[in-house]
Amino acid sequence: MTADDDLFSPARLLPWPGPEGKPCYLIGDATGPVSRVADTMESVQLGMGGELLTYARGMLADAPEGELRYLAERLAEALQDALRVAESRGLRLR
Repeated sequence: MTADDDLFSPARLLPWPGPEGKPCYLIGDATGPVSRVADTMESVQLGMGGELLTYARGMLADAPEGELRYLAERLAEALQDALRVAESRGLRLR
């Protein structure tokens, strides 16, 4: 890979927000340390989302109101992470 190849590589949307909650991108090849951390983070985020969904399904039957609010907040965070991962992977497939 040459330096010119980086000019034509699409930017990768990273699985964490940048300053002020704005999208954070990585420009360069997909083999560097930041890319590997992003791959790991995506895997962790998706795994946590799956665990949270399993927990939510079991809890919704008879949970107190305060716990439901906490659960809803965590589900929203997990969905936001999953959507960011999906968007990032979709951009890399183009």
